[in-house]
Amino acid sequence: MSQLSQPDLALYRAVDEVLHYLWDPIGVASVPEARDEYHGYLPHVFGMLKNGSAEDELAEYLGGVATNRMGLSARPDHDRAIARHLLNWKAALSDQQGQ
Repeated sequence: MSQLSQPDLALYRAVDEVLHYLWDPIGVASVPEARDEYHGYLPHVFGMLKNGSAEDELAEYLGGVATNRMGLSARPDHDRAIARHLLNWKAALSDQQGQ
């Protein structure tokens, strides 16, 4: 993470917050000891955003993680909302940085 530029670091941190507090498929957002629960997915989601992935691609990845890796029920509307939120963060941070 120390090799990231300031704009990329801001996006990385935003992705971390969104995954933990909003996506939170297993419901651990209020558990301080579980703050790193979704860190394993963070680099991939960040990379998808940096590479210009669309909302559908992001939602599909998040849904696949929750259903295929965690064994949870599909929540496509939630996954799409989270993907949209991630893209909004990316756009807002880009606007702030004049990119």
